Amino acid sequence: MNMITNHMPTAELQKLDAAHHMHPFTAGDGLADKGARIIKSAKGIYLTDTDGHEILDGMSGLWCVNIGYGRTELADVAARQMAELPYYNTFFQTSHVPAIALSAKLAELAPGDLNHVFFAGSGSEANDTNIRMVRHYWAMKGQPSKRVIISRRNAYHGSSVGSGSLGGMSAMHEQGGMPIPGIHHINQPDWWSEGGDMEREAFGLARAQELEAAIEELGPENVAAFIGEPIQGAGGVIIPPECYWSEIKRICDHYGILLIADEVICGFGRTGNWFGSETLGITPDIMTIAKGLSSGYQPIGGSIVSDEVASVIAQDEFNHGYTYSGHPVASAVALENLRILQEERIVDHVRDVAAPYLVEKWSQMTDHPMVGEARITGLMGSMALTPHKESRAKFKADAGTVGFMCRERCFANNLVMRHVGDRMIIAPPLVITPAEIDILIERAWKSLDQGMAAVKDAGLWEPA
Repeated sequence: MNMITNHMPTAELQKLDAAHHMHPFTAGDGLADKGARIIKSAKGIYLTDTDGHEILDGMSGLWCVNIGYGRTELADVAARQMAELPYYNTFFQTSHVPAIALSAKLAELAPGDLNHVFFAGSGSEANDTNIRMVRHYWAMKGQPSKRVIISRRNAYHGSSVGSGSLGGMSAMHEQGGMPIPGIHHINQPDWWSEGGDMEREAFGLARAQELEAAIEELGPENVAAFIGEPIQGAGGVIIPPECYWSEIKRICDHYGILLIADEVICGFGRTGNWFGSETLGITPDIMTIAKGLSSGYQPIGGSIVSDEVASVIAQDEFNHGYTYSGHPVASAVALENLRILQEERIVDHVRDVAAPYLVEKWSQMTDHPMVGEARITGLMGSMALTPHKESRAKFKADAGTVGFMCRERCFANNLVMRHVGDRMIIAPPLVITPAEIDILIERAWKSLDQGMAAVKDAGLWEPA
C-alpha cells in the first residue's frame, strides 16, 4: 500500500515541491525561495503541518470543508463505491445509482422548481456549462441572438477561460485572452470601497440598476442571463445592501432574462440556510454548485436547473458534458456529506448557534484601530483595513500590501485567514463551536496588532 506517512523532512519536501509542483494563483519563484507550508493531516477545524504546528483553518480549505476534517464516514463510502463501481460515465443513455440518488437529493434540497442537475467536476466547469446552456436555451426558443451574459466586476466564477471570463477579476483577464466575446460586466455592490458619499441602500439600488442600463444598451433581444454570487466570496466577502438583490430580480423578470445564482461558496449551509439564494431572497433559474456539496472530500460540481430551462434543453441533444460528470465515487461521497449536514442539523447549528455568536464577536473587531468595517453573513465575513475609519481611506501603499502583511502574521499565529486586497476574510468550517470561535477571534486580533505594528514600522500608516 503506497501511503506516504513516513515522509522526508519538511525542507526536503519543500525542495521537491518547488522542483516539480506548479501551484495555482502563486508566483512560483517566490514560493520556491520561501518554501510551501506542507499540510500533513487535519481534524475538525484544525490542520497539522509537517513541523507539527496545529493551525485553525478559518477558510474551510478553499471555502469548502463545511462538515470539518476527518469524517471517516466519507472515506468509508468512497471505499465501498470504489469496490462496487469505481467509474462509469453518464453519456450514451447510461446512468448509475450514485448520480441518480444525488440528483434526486439535490432536487429535494433546492428551492422552488430547481429540480434538475447537470453534473461537472468543479464550479469552474459548471459555470462553463451555464454559458453553453443558457445560450442553447434561447436558441431552442427561437431567439439565438440572446447570447450576452452580464456579470459583475470583481466577481469570481472560476478560472477556466469561460468561467474566468464570467468573473470580473482584472488580474485574471490580463492573462490568456479573457474575457471571451459575449460577456459584459457591470459594477459590484461594494459600498465600503466604492460608495462615496451615498447612503448604503441608495448605492445598492444604483448598482442594481446598472443591470437595467446594460440591458437597454446591449438590447434586451441580445441578453441571455445575469450571473452573480449571492455574496461575493473571492472578491472579499462583499455583502450587498439589502435592496440590491430584490431590484436585480425585478429587472431580470421585467426583461425576461435568466438569473444564475453562483452558489459555489454560499451553498450548503454557509449563510445559515441551505442556499445563499434563500438567505438573500433570490429565485434563480440556475444555481451553480460545488465546494460544500462534498465538503471538498471529492471534486464535484454542477448546475441545478429549473423545470422551464430543463424542459427546453431536453428537446434536443445538448452536445456538452465531462468525463467525470456525476462520477460515482464523488456522487456517493457528496450524498454522505449531505446526509451528515442534514441529520446532524449542521445548517441549523450555523443559523442558531455559530453564526449569531460569530456575528457578535466579529462586529467587535471594528474596535481595532485598523478595522473600518467588519461585516458577516452566516459564516462568511470580512474586515476592511484602513488607516482612517471616518473617510474609509485606502492605504498609501499598493492595494493588498497591508492585507498581505496581516495575512503573514495570521500564518505565524497558526490561523488561516485570507486577505483580498486590504480586506481580511474568513469562512470557517460550519461545525465550528463558540469556544473555537473565541480562539479564532483571539488569533485574528493578535495578528492585526502585529500587522499594524509592522505597517507602522514600514512607514505605511497613512491614507492614500
